[in-house]
Amino acid sequence: MILHPAVVALLAGSALGSALLLFAAWHGAAVLRGWDLASGSALQLSLERRTYLISTLVGLVLAFELLSLLLFVRTADVLAPLFTGAMCAAGTLAADVWGYPALLLRLLVAVLAGLWLVVNHADQLGHDYPIIRAKYALLLGLAPFFLAEAWLQARFFAGLSPEVITSCCGSLFSRGGAGPGALLAALPPAAAGGALYLTSALAVAAGLAFVATGRSAAALGLAVASAVAAAAGLVGVVSFVSPYVYELPAHRCPFCLLQAEYRWIGYPLYAALLGGAVAGMGAGMLTPFRRHASLATTLPSLQRRLAWIATVLFGAFAAITALLVVTSRLRS
Repeated sequence: MILHPAVVALLAGSALGSALLLFAAWHGAAVLRGWDLASGSALQLSLERRTYLISTLVGLVLAFELLSLLLFVRTADVLAPLFTGAMCAAGTLAADVWGYPALLLRLLVAVLAGLWLVVNHADQLGHDYPIIRAKYALLLGLAPFFLAEAWLQARFFAGLSPEVITSCCGSLFSRGGAGPGALLAALPPAAAGGALYLTSALAVAAGLAFVATGRSAAALGLAVASAVAAAAGLVGVVSFVSPYVYELPAHRCPFCLLQAEYRWIGYPLYAALLGGAVAGMGAGMLTPFRRHASLATTLPSLQRRLAWIATVLFGAFAAITALLVVTSRLRS
């Protein structure tokens, strides 16, 4: 293991977060078994007293989870010079078999964490804990993924050694290589770019449609469009956008975009995709809870705000990528 300060911080944060989330999950199981707002029992009073504390703790843990995704990728980038063959985070992640699984699981947990924060905020808008059971059911579903991510991350960092010879991003994301990165790089750039802009446009249109109509079907359409646009956006960045940024037809690394020589352009790109996906999916996820009387007026307003956020973020993502392509000196 390489005892870099960022590695220690990530491992310590994951260990503490896992402990707090296990405690919250235990409380959540108690809520699912015994919650009855009409009861004045000692159990119900105890659950009500603890739920604010638990929600606050989980909110802090999941907020840190979103920030630590950035720290994880940044740490992999900083460690790259320690490994022969690595040029950026791509090489560091390839230096151990658990690197890319840890990153993919981190992305999934980040989306689930964002959705839980949306549901938790919606629950706090009602005076009678209207969706507390759904909130803690989601937490119980999230906890195994969070624990698995902490374990994979620990295995990844434990397996890193400076003696390892790894691959550079040029070979990992090349058309002639092997593996998922090579498959993405081998996709036709025109098709990947077309899918990027088409799905982004559909997500923007779905967001505007929900803002205009407020219909449940429009919210669900926004959720689906947001998930598809986020996936197509990630593929499009690798297969279509990145060569224009690097001005090299064969360079398709999604991690070099996070470096200073490319103006850290990857950070706003990926933040827009992740934020748009969470906001759009969150707006759709809240639709079944509109039937609660205490949320009848506040929940539609929250959904519209989320729809606006998704619309703006996907629009910004498409605009930034288009600007990068237009201003590049690379010509197809």
